Amino acid sequence: MKKNLLIYMLLLTFFPVLAQNSQGWENLFNNYDLDGWMQKGGKAKYTVVDGVIIGETVPDSPNSFLCTVKEYSDFILELELFIDTSMNSGIQIRSLSIPEYRNGVVHGYQVEIDPSKRGWSGGIYDEQARGWLYTMESNTGAKPALKNGQWNKYRVEAIGNSIKTWVNDIPTADIIDDAVGSGFIALQVHSIKASEKPWTLGTQVKWKNIHILTKNLAKNRKKETKEIVQLNFIPNTISDYEKKNGWKLLFDGNSTKGWRGAYKEIFPEKGWEVKDGELVVLTSAGAESANGGDIVSFEEFSDFELVADFKITEGANSGIKYYVTEKENNQGSAIGPEYQILDDKNHPDAKLGRDGNRTMSSLYDLITAKNKRVNPTGEWNKARIISKNNHVEHWLNGMKVLEYERGSTEFRELVAASKYKVWPGFGEAEKGRILLQDHGNKVSFRSLKIREL
Repeated sequence: MKKNLLIYMLLLTFFPVLAQNSQGWENLFNNYDLDGWMQKGGKAKYTVVDGVIIGETVPDSPNSFLCTVKEYSDFILELELFIDTSMNSGIQIRSLSIPEYRNGVVHGYQVEIDPSKRGWSGGIYDEQARGWLYTMESNTGAKPALKNGQWNKYRVEAIGNSIKTWVNDIPTADIIDDAVGSGFIALQVHSIKASEKPWTLGTQVKWKNIHILTKNLAKNRKKETKEIVQLNFIPNTISDYEKKNGWKLLFDGNSTKGWRGAYKEIFPEKGWEVKDGELVVLTSAGAESANGGDIVSFEEFSDFELVADFKITEGANSGIKYYVTEKENNQGSAIGPEYQILDDKNHPDAKLGRDGNRTMSSLYDLITAKNKRVNPTGEWNKARIISKNNHVEHWLNGMKVLEYERGSTEFRELVAASKYKVWPGFGEAEKGRILLQDHGNKVSFRSLKIREL
């Protein structure tokens, strides 16, 4: 009887693995040792105990990565993990370590493991490259998906240019991107300093049941039970999700179609160019609208959501304005609420105004942007402006940096104390055009998209 019971228990133990293998799943971890894996980066300790990979922090070590020897392109990855609440970790996918890129530093997509109150587990980070691609501020309902003090199940589907993640079967992130198509998978132990609090030294993250599927992916894709926000990082394109949700391009990547000069009927003959999929305002003397001048969209918008990639040069100044009516016939830039684009470190305007309200992503001269993450000069940043029922939000690189109510008492008081006080009803037009500002400095734009709300 005991013998039969033992056989029965063994069948229960191994049947799920057999079922997985029959569907084409490959185990990346053999439960005994680290065969098929290699360590890169730092000196964190990786060991195997009772069928579990344990990664342990060590002081003054850079980020450590336990990497698969084999590289993968399209796949579905599943694993379980358990993390100490005082540390941070991640799962690298399609990642690389090549001598010609920053002396071999590990870089590529990382699926976040974040046990902190921030709750960004399942978000997507571009390690040692572009930074955050999908923060959980784009999907706040999934922030509690990771459960501290217990094993958590992660799932990643990387198929073509689509990358989707789940934590405990809750959809967490969804991006379209084609930066890297193939690379290794890695288990991260984050760097810590010797000066860190004592309980962060020697803390652990554990992984088990790591398996991957590389065939019949379409058939095994997870069925969508809840649609979440998708972010598209392929320049000047509209994904199927975006089409379905009413998005359209304001710049097609090839022409100036849909734009004209502010206070003009045609596009400026100088001061702007379309090159390599970018709409570029060219360097002149640094004055406001003194060269080609501002450009505005032909279309007017009331309630809308706008996104745009922008890249500044050193010391540059520009902006994205909205609800622009051109009624004021201003001698300089056309008038409207402005999402400020500025090199805060090198442009003097950052120190003017009040309390930093002329810095990057602020509502220019009115409200200071807070909690912002700015990518360095020469790298792309992503702006997002939402205006619905007079409630307006500014976002930068996946983080909301300010919000306000058009026409409110507070808004009108801010206007009365600003340079805009001379224009009655500033910022309260029912509808208006989108404007890109010429401030005499080279600034590039791409992936300008809008949808009406």
